[in-house]
Amino acid sequence: MTSSDAHSEAPRRHKLLYGRHKGPKLSAYQAGLLESVLPQISLAPQSGTDPKTWFPPGSVGEVWLEVGFGAGEHLAAQAAANPGAGLIGVEPYIAGMAKLLARLTAQQLHNVRVYQSDARDIIDALPDASLHKVFVLFPDPWPKKRHHKRRFISVETLDRLARVMRPGAELRFATDDQGYLVWALERLTAHPCFRWLVQGPADWRMRPTDWPETRYESKAKQAGRVCTYLRFARRE
Repeated sequence: MTSSDAHSEAPRRHKLLYGRHKGPKLSAYQAGLLESVLPQISLAPQSGTDPKTWFPPGSVGEVWLEVGFGAGEHLAAQAAANPGAGLIGVEPYIAGMAKLLARLTAQQLHNVRVYQSDARDIIDALPDASLHKVFVLFPDPWPKKRHHKRRFISVETLDRLARVMRPGAELRFATDDQGYLVWALERLTAHPCFRWLVQGPADWRMRPTDWPETRYESKAKQAGRVCTYLRFARRE
């Protein structure tokens, strides 16, 4: 990495957020979920708190984090398939939050907690080695060069994730933007705390069977864009 790259990824003002927070007008049902369900599962993290205590006592053996869950397809599917895991979803987009709440209510899923602000707040509040999996799926690629500093994958963010991920914990990243793919690979493969779980081309061309498809991914494929799936492990 060049010195200019390092300078562009220098720590920035912590509360700086990017992306949409609002969207189409919510239905009466969605608005009701935001009033009734969201307060029950919304987090107000305090530094050093064991994240397992954010779920009913004894209900989860692992804690997973999804940064930017969109409409919640992947998050809800993982919660349903892994009832012994507690999932934390971060998404500032109000319409996406409402769609996730509808999924959780319809499927009666109780192992999800959410945070509607900056994912770094959650990461910084977690104690060391407390996460078993982290998902960063199809984040905003910020394709213009002057906006690259806004990309979630950065040296600074990887340092933060390395602290809170247990040895052997898995980081999953997916994108349909080739520029962001190169950017992410450069930083992930250069980071001393992460090891690429790859043996052949199928490992990045094909989504694993335990990796549910998102609506964005489906639209990307319909538009003819190539999706890439990366899996990295926190080194021992």
